[in-house]
Amino acid sequence: MSSPTDLEFLLRVLLATGCGAVIGMERQYRSRTAGLRTQALVAAGACAFVLFGVQTGAEAPPLQIAAYVVSGVGFLGGGVILRQGFSVQGLNTAATLWCSAAIGCQAAGGHVIPALTMTGVVLGIHAVLRPLGRLLDKAPAAKTEAVAAYVVIARVRRKHEAHLRAQILHTLDGPDITIHGLSGRFVDDDSTANALTELRVELLIEGPAEGILDKLVTRVSLEPGVYAVNWRAADTGQYDGDDDLDDQGPLR
Repeated sequence: MSSPTDLEFLLRVLLATGCGAVIGMERQYRSRTAGLRTQALVAAGACAFVLFGVQTGAEAPPLQIAAYVVSGVGFLGGGVILRQGFSVQGLNTAATLWCSAAIGCQAAGGHVIPALTMTGVVLGIHAVLRPLGRLLDKAPAAKTEAVAAYVVIARVRRKHEAHLRAQILHTLDGPDITIHGLSGRFVDDDSTANALTELRVELLIEGPAEGILDKLVTRVSLEPGVYAVNWRAADTGQYDGDDDLDDQGPLR
């Protein structure tokens, strides 16, 4: 790639910025995290980095510089990915940032048609595949996963009970999990804050549940004041108040 003139540099950066801005308008219209300015800046920055390597006559070829840009945008995309319970949000936004950087690299090489084509592809994916994805989400699954009932029992110091309840509800926030009940009972007659309370969580889980339950138990066991915790498959009988936690020692 030959070193661009000042006019070519300006036109290529404007092309990258314009394409990124068009994508950003669609993102901001849908109230996404990375909107108009972010997408335009990513595309313009990617273009400028590649052009800078060409202008300075660096030993690294433009393709290698573009690879560094991809790595840098990967860190930027990681910042917009959010985890809530067992669900992950922001993957589409991160992927869009990645595509904006690719458009910037195309513009840096003076490839006008590929840059415009890629912009249209990104917009088409968001405009066309979004409603299609929603239709697929609403369609009945060809094979329905079995739903099974489970019980999680935890013993915690009374002063930490409210915090543990909130932590359990937050951790079990998933589309395949239904909390059927969350109750507690006093284990002893001690009225102090260090007395033990037994929390019983009744769950309905669709599909494989062992990983979800083991993760919950691990998370709960790390909370302050937790004395013991386990899980088991729920039986059809009534709860008799005995879940074999008396035989367990305190968590270390």
